Amino acid sequence: MAKSFTVPPFLKDLLNARSPSGHEYEAQAVFDQYVKPSADEYLKDAMGNRTAVLNPKGDPTLMLAGHIDELGLMITFVNKDGFLYFDTIGGHDRTVISGRRVLIHTENGLIKGVTGKRAVHLMDEGDRKKVPEIHEIWIDIGVKSKKEALEKIRIGDVATYDHGFELFSGSIGVARAFDNKSGAYIIGETLVRLAKEKKGLKAKVVSVATVQEEIGVRGAATSSYAVNPHIAVAVDVGHATDHPDCDQRKFGETTLGGGPIICRGPNINPLVYDKLIATAKKLKIPYQLEGDPRPTGTDARAIQVARSGVATGLISVPLRYMHTPSEVVDLQDVEYCVQLLVGFTKTLEKGDYLHW
Repeated sequence: MAKSFTVPPFLKDLLNARSPSGHEYEAQAVFDQYVKPSADEYLKDAMGNRTAVLNPKGDPTLMLAGHIDELGLMITFVNKDGFLYFDTIGGHDRTVISGRRVLIHTENGLIKGVTGKRAVHLMDEGDRKKVPEIHEIWIDIGVKSKKEALEKIRIGDVATYDHGFELFSGSIGVARAFDNKSGAYIIGETLVRLAKEKKGLKAKVVSVATVQEEIGVRGAATSSYAVNPHIAVAVDVGHATDHPDCDQRKFGETTLGGGPIICRGPNINPLVYDKLIATAKKLKIPYQLEGDPRPTGTDARAIQVARSGVATGLISVPLRYMHTPSEVVDLQDVEYCVQLLVGFTKTLEKGDYLHW
């Protein structure tokens, strides 16, 4: 029988917060609640990023970044019968959109709906083989007219899948948005733990819950310019390739429960990489490697080239079924990522900016 696992309240609240790109209110509030009390300085900005600073006179300046936005849907049209049409926020798999319960975020609270399409019985053989286009799927909120629908919702309202977090086997959990509430938790919790043992800390630590990553690492671009760090580590999720129908010749070999995935490649400063590896070995933290020969699809791509350049690293939480309503993560990997970042931060010495 799998051992029970205690889920940190901070992580659980972030996972249950609904925060599509550009509408990160609920996740912002969770980050405010759990991280702000431990910070020496705490800032919000025009983009919606949350920036927590520890040891503001320290050197070097280390930026930790994890994005708090997630995938969503945006209402763009209502037909005469009150069915809502939408566009996607972020990169959706169209095969999993229909038949889902959703929550529409309105000025008067949450409205429940269901994503619908033509039933399989009403399709011919050719239609059954097709993936529906976005404009062929709608949201049904149980009304009978456009007027009635527009009394409940507005064009531009956003929606999220109505899938909450739960553990289903020991430390293995499922959630709508481990991507990237897990990363936001990791960078926030790292600052909270460092604040409890601040003595001897050389670096200025800046943990940024970034916004709008899913539509182009936009929050990371502005926050890294504002923070102007010497060193940065972005934290996101990465593909666990230990499931059926995943060709490891194409996608590498990474496993759920195998520890943090540490990236190598031109987006990564080699000295940051070396320090992450050395820290993991010293603390006996299991880790995995991935190679990415181009700018990664994470906040690291924006941070590295901010201002005159930043010595940047990337660690990822192994995850199955990315960008679906039921992403799967081993929470022990999340805890290992926190331990790795706490240990890494403690290795930084004044004046060492990891130039190479």
